[in-house]
Amino acid sequence: MSSTLFTPYTIKNVTFPNRIVMSPMCMYSCEAEDGKATNFHYTHYTSRAIGGTGLIITEAAAVTQQGRISPQDLGIWGDEHIEGLKKIVQLSKEQGAKVGIQLAHAGRKAVLDGPIIAPSAIPFSEDRKTPEEMTTDQIKETIHAFKEGARRADEAGFDVIELHGAHGYLMNEFLSPLTNKRTDEYGGSKENRYRFLREVINEVKEVWNGPLFVRISADEYNEEGNTIDDFIYFAKEMKEQGIDLVDCSTGGVVPATIDAYPGYQVTHAERIKKEANIPTGAVGLITHPLQAEEIIHNDRADLVLLARELLRDPYWARTAASELGAELKAPKQYERGWN
Repeated sequence: MSSTLFTPYTIKNVTFPNRIVMSPMCMYSCEAEDGKATNFHYTHYTSRAIGGTGLIITEAAAVTQQGRISPQDLGIWGDEHIEGLKKIVQLSKEQGAKVGIQLAHAGRKAVLDGPIIAPSAIPFSEDRKTPEEMTTDQIKETIHAFKEGARRADEAGFDVIELHGAHGYLMNEFLSPLTNKRTDEYGGSKENRYRFLREVINEVKEVWNGPLFVRISADEYNEEGNTIDDFIYFAKEMKEQGIDLVDCSTGGVVPATIDAYPGYQVTHAERIKKEANIPTGAVGLITHPLQAEEIIHNDRADLVLLARELLRDPYWARTAASELGAELKAPKQYERGWN
């Protein structure tokens, strides 16, 4: 039986050579704290492209300086970032991968000097800084910053944009009743809490025609927070807006104990795919080729995203192809090692 994990997948005008995706992971490697890509980034991402990963999504790129998770994060808040990002894209595409970028704002989880902003003035934990509640002007400025980030991503040549709406960062903070206590049009009802993401999507789509993903935390692990049922609602709204795929993670909104086990988030991707009728990506302790194959073969998700496993093994896709009996062409320089 042929492997479904190694079948191509097309969204809009972009065809991924297989269903294996490198999940965005912060590398904390902008030593100059200027958000610009470094030699490490060029080596890091290109290695996974040589390894056969179908789609590489680079780490969270901050759309404003204030929106960085840490001072060492990649940035996309200025045109000066385009050159380095373009090099990441070119090097990875030369090796056959498609390349995406995650656009992000850390909100109250930013660990930076100076003030930080969030929907409401609630710190993540007792030992973290209390953010300033965003004004309407700051909300509009941040939405525009996402649009400008998308424009720069397009100029850099990325194939995919993913909006980071998970793990307790700014978009997630607007979505969650745990972190959004606003009484204006951006708070209260689910419709109002979705408004920030809705407006970001609308603005981004004015400058971006390619595949557009959103990463979510489909369970906030708190009885007063959003559940999978809430995110089925949000996913339906995203579909109406033209989002192409929902990348289904969980947690990170508030401190919580998570019972993590192999594939523990796959059921979220499966339910959203079926009940919201939108393509999904599954992520979370997916480590074994047969495990990834089962997810795609049984139509539980459309893509599988690997994180730490691709840190441990940049050539995971080639190992998986060998185990599953799939053909994955090697770079000509390496053919004698795989043939």
